[in-house]
Amino acid sequence: MTALLLSNISKRFGPTAALAGVNLRLDKGEVHALIGENGAGKSTLMNVLAGLMKFDEGTMEVDGDHYDPSSPLDARDRGIALIHQELSLFPHLSVAENIMMGMEPSRWGLLDSDALCARTLEVLETFHHTEIKPETRVSTLSIAARQIVEICRALAARARLILMDEPTSSLQREDVEHLFHLIRQFKGHGINVIYISHFLEEVREIADNFTVLRDGRSVATGEISSVSDDELIMHMVGRSVENLFPSRAPASTGRETVLEVKNLSSPPALKNATFELKRGEIVGIAGLMGSGRTNVVRSIFGLDECAGGSIRVMNQSSTQSATPATRLSQSIGYLSEDRKNEGLAITLSIADNVTMTRFRSCSRFGWLNLSRQRSRSQDVVNSLAVKARSVQQPVASLSGGNQQKIALARLLHQQAEILLLDEPTRGIDIGSKAQVYKTIADCAAAGKAVLMISSYLPELFGMCDRLAVMSRGRLSAIRPIDEWTPEAVMQAAIAGEGN
Repeated sequence: MTALLLSNISKRFGPTAALAGVNLRLDKGEVHALIGENGAGKSTLMNVLAGLMKFDEGTMEVDGDHYDPSSPLDARDRGIALIHQELSLFPHLSVAENIMMGMEPSRWGLLDSDALCARTLEVLETFHHTEIKPETRVSTLSIAARQIVEICRALAARARLILMDEPTSSLQREDVEHLFHLIRQFKGHGINVIYISHFLEEVREIADNFTVLRDGRSVATGEISSVSDDELIMHMVGRSVENLFPSRAPASTGRETVLEVKNLSSPPALKNATFELKRGEIVGIAGLMGSGRTNVVRSIFGLDECAGGSIRVMNQSSTQSATPATRLSQSIGYLSEDRKNEGLAITLSIADNVTMTRFRSCSRFGWLNLSRQRSRSQDVVNSLAVKARSVQQPVASLSGGNQQKIALARLLHQQAEILLLDEPTRGIDIGSKAQVYKTIADCAAAGKAVLMISSYLPELFGMCDRLAVMSRGRLSAIRPIDEWTPEAVMQAAIAGEGN
């Protein structure tokens, strides 16, 4: 039985066609992968299905009946729930209030707090994270924990069709496995899932069929087992991507040390980190969610308060309580894993975001030269192949992956000599990843030093010269990448090597 049928769905934003004829069919109990580059129209299609946007042309059917939701509430009443790529939580509210938003249990017209807590605990038990409690304020949670809350909100709705837009982008492997176990249970109960992910190994692990979008059109569909990764990539980008990771000469020994960190601590998350970073090398930090790896770069950049240790930049003594403004003046650039709240000013234009950490490149006597700003911005935007109408459009209007490119473009324009990159390819499609990897490699080849945190082991092994593992707030010794294996990294992350 057909659970969902889309025929020639189109959606325009002024002169831009976000969707230009999408066809898609799901049978009962099917997990369907929706694949495509950033800006291909995947998130727009999910928003149309979830009632957040009205489509312009085409038809939609759910369980054989005409479907044209008037609002997200109407879509949810029809059994459709969306897990957003960009988290749409209320940070000032509790976990329970976020998960049960719009579904709050009541008695005699009053909120039933006990039932609210009980239902929240029921869905939270799926992921076994004791730090995520019903009464916890969402603003105090990590990005990964917030993503779990976002997933649990869709589960609480008991939907018949769940739309998952990059649901694992901030999750560690254990939580990914819990989610996949749930999805397999959904199939047994006739619940459908449309699954968007840039990780093709995830798609192969969980999906039955696939549809590829390119430039707002569905260009290929079929059983996931019938196509190779190379064929999927060719459908996505219109060409083959032969080498995902650029070939790099090993970083030569004897290079200048530009960042020296000793016994750095920022309790409770970061207990001890010691390492050196040299010009021309890429050093990776691996670790599980909550291990303290993000706290390392936040402490270095001055966003988290340090309790002990020392940080030396460019062979100059540096106070551990330096501010981000000080770090910017020392040619340090920081890419946050939380691009929506920290990494970008999404209501401002692309040009403003790209140039904000180095306005002097396009100003004179304190006055901003808008023409020069647009020109400077366009240069770096072109180098990363950002899909945008103009550098004057708001960053909020871009897809998640293109927003990530803008965050990286700011560092390129800043001309930082030390790059602190936290999840630099989060939410980016495979074709764009190859471009970002080349950009990072080019930075290293130009003598810049790169510290890269990632949850995705293949990119750490494909890009890094040396690697360390963070476990329980302590950083292991940094070793050459060829002295590590994926199994050794996971063992160090779990067992606490370096404690």
